Amino acid sequence: MAAEWSVLLLTCQRGGCVSAFQRELEARRLRGGLGPRPPALLLAVEDPWARLGSGGATLNALLVAAEHLSARAGCTVVTSDVLREARILILHMGRDFSFDDCGRAFTCLPVEEPGAPAEALVCNLDSLLGTMTHRLCVGSPPGVWVCSTDMLLTVPSAPGIDWDGFQGVRVIAVPGSQAYARNHGVYLADEQGLVRDIIYKGTEAQIQQCAGPDGTVPLVCGVVFFSSDAAEQLLATHVIPPLDACTYMGLDSGAPPIQLSLFFDIVLCMAGGMTKEDFVKGGGDASVRSARSVLWTALRAFPLSMACIPNASYDYMTTSASDHIRSLTLLPGSASHLRFCKTAHSHVDQPCLLEDGSSVTNCLLEGAVRLAAGSVIQHCHLQGPLEIGPGCLLSGLTTGSSLALQGCPLRDIVLQGHHIQLRDLLCRVFTLTGRLDDWQSPAEEATYLNMPWAEFFHRTGIREGDLWDAETPRRSRCLLSARLFPVLHACEALGLEDVLWLLDPVAAAGERLARWRAAWRMSWQELLPCLDKAAELAARRALFFLQGQHKVRRVLLGCQDSSLLPLARSAVHEGYHEAVLGMLDEVASTAGDAGIAARALACIADVLGCMARGEGGLRSGPAANREWASAFRRLESGDIAGGVWELAAERQKWMSSAALLVRAARHYEGAEQILLRQAVMSSCQFVTVGQAELPPLGHWVQVACPARLDLSGGWSDTPPITYEHGGAVVDVAVLVDGCRPIGARVRRIGEPELRLVSLGGTPQSEVAVELVCRELEHLRDYCQPHAPGALLKAAFICTQIVQFPSQKPLRAQLMESFGGGFEVHTWSKLPHGSGLGTSSILAGAVMASLYRAAGKAASTESLIHAVLHLEQRLTTGGGWQDQVGGLVPGIKIGRSKAQLPLRVEVEKIPVPNGFTQTLNNHLLLVYTGKTRLARNLLQDVVRNWYARLPSAVQNADALVTCRSSASVWTATGSRRNAWPLGVSHWPSDA
Repeated sequence: MAAEWSVLLLTCQRGGCVSAFQRELEARRLRGGLGPRPPALLLAVEDPWARLGSGGATLNALLVAAEHLSARAGCTVVTSDVLREARILILHMGRDFSFDDCGRAFTCLPVEEPGAPAEALVCNLDSLLGTMTHRLCVGSPPGVWVCSTDMLLTVPSAPGIDWDGFQGVRVIAVPGSQAYARNHGVYLADEQGLVRDIIYKGTEAQIQQCAGPDGTVPLVCGVVFFSSDAAEQLLATHVIPPLDACTYMGLDSGAPPIQLSLFFDIVLCMAGGMTKEDFVKGGGDASVRSARSVLWTALRAFPLSMACIPNASYDYMTTSASDHIRSLTLLPGSASHLRFCKTAHSHVDQPCLLEDGSSVTNCLLEGAVRLAAGSVIQHCHLQGPLEIGPGCLLSGLTTGSSLALQGCPLRDIVLQGHHIQLRDLLCRVFTLTGRLDDWQSPAEEATYLNMPWAEFFHRTGIREGDLWDAETPRRSRCLLSARLFPVLHACEALGLEDVLWLLDPVAAAGERLARWRAAWRMSWQELLPCLDKAAELAARRALFFLQGQHKVRRVLLGCQDSSLLPLARSAVHEGYHEAVLGMLDEVASTAGDAGIAARALACIADVLGCMARGEGGLRSGPAANREWASAFRRLESGDIAGGVWELAAERQKWMSSAALLVRAARHYEGAEQILLRQAVMSSCQFVTVGQAELPPLGHWVQVACPARLDLSGGWSDTPPITYEHGGAVVDVAVLVDGCRPIGARVRRIGEPELRLVSLGGTPQSEVAVELVCRELEHLRDYCQPHAPGALLKAAFICTQIVQFPSQKPLRAQLMESFGGGFEVHTWSKLPHGSGLGTSSILAGAVMASLYRAAGKAASTESLIHAVLHLEQRLTTGGGWQDQVGGLVPGIKIGRSKAQLPLRVEVEKIPVPNGFTQTLNNHLLLVYTGKTRLARNLLQDVVRNWYARLPSAVQNADALVTCRSSASVWTATGSRRNAWPLGVSHWPSDA
């Protein structure tokens, strides 16, 4: 289950680049990150004032939501009635964050989600959305949820909140230690769960009063729910001064600004232990006291209850670098829906150089980059050799920074690259701080680069006057206000080395100090309003898809079972599809391996399919347009590189509409099938044909075969699965109504022609279809499965009785080699599409009789591989399990290794006495009349395998594993561990 939102709002500070955050919300909608039913309204809302507070931001967001819902309802004014059945989620971005230019909400977590429909970076915002939508808010009534994004929140999958008979307002709490509560907020609640008070940084006695039987206290975690009634009453206050100043309407009306807290100005008024006098007097200035009086009147009647979630955890994202690094390098609790990993969405050339306990997210690390435990790298493209010691956080660095970093002593430091906008000027600025530094403590009590400021001044030659104006009070001289970071220089370009010299000032001597003094510098406090969040988010996207291109190469060339389809979807949504297509072209053309190239072409087809965005028709369809024929011929001739680049050139002509994109995708799948056929045809080397006595004219050679039952492992024999994953199938040959239902007979005739006859269900049946081929041209459609006699035509070509194409006419070939032609009869008692392996077994019977009638001899192993060859020439594809099941008697296991050339090995399974009769007693063949043609299913199976959908890979693993169980069951005849026949299969929608 999941909560279904009517409106999702993300509030951000004034001047916080609201358009960039709106784009981020829309991107999540496109890639399915907002659930199967995304909100009808997605809104990024800018605070009307610079210092509005969480309470004011909530009231403004509620007004914006109500206004949009009112407009959608056809109203001409804002009406609170639209809140009655609405489910609204308000997420507050809050204040700036020292360690991420885009704030705590967009701080990236070291997480990958293989099951996500589209691949993307996972931010704290995504984690909270998942927690709220799929866990915390499930089952809640209509109303308004408000959630801060300044914390990492972990909630069990079943939080156990009781919503029966709920009314009023409910706060969410998590259990925490009393020690943690000393610097945080806690709820004081009674036995019924009603909140009496909210205590912030309370005394030891106050905190002890809030403790439960286990000694933990309910921490304020920034989440609150307003019922529809309470939300309506809160909305009504937006027209009452001075609360009207909290909204954009108040701004437009000229109201003076006011700052309100969500918890201590809005929620607190409903706490049972509060009196009106104490509550109102607790406000700061007169306007806040007046606002509190209005809120008391509007909300006091609503009960305020608390739900403290057992096994939940809460970690406020502080301004401590140590805390931030710890939160990104420690695994989240067992209740979390997230799984942290050492490298997330990153390409690392030498992963062995990353110590356990380190973290790399959205990075491209080329060469030897060594990262110690307890260090974090995010959004960096670096080139080694580099050595990064413990306690470091590196973010936003590009390849141009690598040279400056080489040989630099990096330990316990925070090094960040920032995108800055100074009016119309865009530039890059680097900041450097120590892991142990405090931003706001006075300089005489604090450190910079983990050393006392006095020591820093002594080592570098920098003076206090370089950092702070003379009139700056001593207590205000802190790291936050120190003008440390060079921004512009009158004569020279600035770079990372202009802050790195602070780590080793002796080596830099006086030259760097003079250059640093000559530069125009800014403090972190001055830089904050200039951070270009849109540029930063764009840079992260570009780096994500750059490492994504490396992932494409790594996965394909390494033959890894990782799906590239989620990356393809994201590339299409974000406009990076051309880059991904280019990398796929490169891999396909340079791999030197037909199997790898085929998978790359299949991935291109997936990208084109994603670009069609569900329009343009079905992916399956014809792929023989003449415009693509030249590229196909190159591939058929073995010129893979030339064929790939010709395909790419042709592709550019088919990108203008969804219909053309789908048709182009079909042709790429056609090209992939050419390479797949070439890979499978490597099995031809296991076809050995000897000489035998040529039967006389008119002598019939007849072959009759049983049907087959696939007991386990079916579909694991299908190319390319069979040579990329390895296949194993347990088959049993079965009679139908006491006879072998599939057969063929062949004789030589005097006329130099090929007579192809299809009989009814038995050799004695009347002729159903008869076809005579007298010219090579009559064989040209052998590769079109639906053409009359296609299988028999392909059999003549694959047995090399007939050479096609050839300059020598068919009549001449037949007379010179055999003194005449051939007549072939085929039959099958089984209905078309019965699923008993008819076509492949029939192909084996035809080829066996043809070989013998032509004076040749082929072993059963050769026939198994010859049928593989035939089905590739016929273009039906298919695997080897059918011919193994029908050409080898009894019960057996067929196996193929994950390698080329493709070779099938068969092992007969001896069974105990009486087992065959027992099996017969338990088998009943029922024909439903519904056909399931393998060729129709095959395209979906191969497409899903090439995409390496997790379900497809899991199925392949399970099929081969289940084969082992089946072989043991049949060999022992034991039913002690009942293993049902025929339940192990490959779903058509896998």
